[in-house]
Amino acid sequence: MKANNKRKVFGDAVDLLMDEIEDRDVLRGIQMIQIKNIHPFHDHPFHLYEGERLEDMIASVKEHGILNPVIVQKIDGCYEMLSGHNRMNAAKLAGLKEVPAIVKTDLSEEEAYVYVIETNLMQRSFSDLLISEKAAVLKARYEKESCQGRRNDIIEEIARLEGKEVEVTRGHGDHRMKTRDTIGKEYELSGSSVGRLLKLNDLIKPFKDMVDRGALYTKVALQLAFLPEEEQNMVYSVIKEKKTKVSIDMVMKLRSHSGALTDAMVRRYLSTEPVKKKCYKVPARIVEKYFVGMDPNKVDSIVEQALEAWFHKGKDGVDV
Repeated sequence: MKANNKRKVFGDAVDLLMDEIEDRDVLRGIQMIQIKNIHPFHDHPFHLYEGERLEDMIASVKEHGILNPVIVQKIDGCYEMLSGHNRMNAAKLAGLKEVPAIVKTDLSEEEAYVYVIETNLMQRSFSDLLISEKAAVLKARYEKESCQGRRNDIIEEIARLEGKEVEVTRGHGDHRMKTRDTIGKEYELSGSSVGRLLKLNDLIKPFKDMVDRGALYTKVALQLAFLPEEEQNMVYSVIKEKKTKVSIDMVMKLRSHSGALTDAMVRRYLSTEPVKKKCYKVPARIVEKYFVGMDPNKVDSIVEQALEAWFHKGKDGVDV
């Protein structure tokens, strides 16, 4: 990266922040970090931009540089991305070697996750998210945002960086956000819908991707989510190999053996081949001898009784 380009990237970030942010301590905290030293967030639930949106971002980076610094946390001498996965990806594809970054330290898992979730929600509305992304957002609301006061501080900081205003909720009533109904109201969902989306977080990533691209019905995915992770991996391997379209009947059979599924069982329950049935025709000589002119239903009854008697004789020790 040329020196003048480096100054431009850094300068754009500083200029924007000078206009948008009054907190000069934040400005002094910006560092230029090598892209190769930044790793994606370990539990990043969002898909990176693709297609035209990605191309537009790459073009913008080539022309203007990174206008807004990414946010990373320093862990064991390396950096983990919190906010800016798409910016860093576009910068890398545009040929940049480093990006301006604000470095955070000593964050709890919950605090780090708030940065990841909230920055994405400021760029896209909840309704624009993919199904697995919505599930991740709701999980963050329901489980990981235990400290509302700290969450508000983080949201306000992110809003200042993005040059946006955001209204945060304060007070003792914040604890009610832990309930599904209250969370549902925030996103215009019913409590039961929130519950279903929360359950989708138990899916392995390949199944989440299938749901997002419409290759797996949500109602089927919900049932698969009840299987242990190792059994989900087993099921996915067979689906991928056989290119099976999983039905609700198939997955319910799998669920009935949850905890004890074997590869053979998975292959049997996911088989789309019809079961071959062997038919036995009564020889004409037997029909002429015993069943001529008899009601077919009567014939069936006699044959069944004869077979039943024969079977029980075998149980009693007769060689059959």
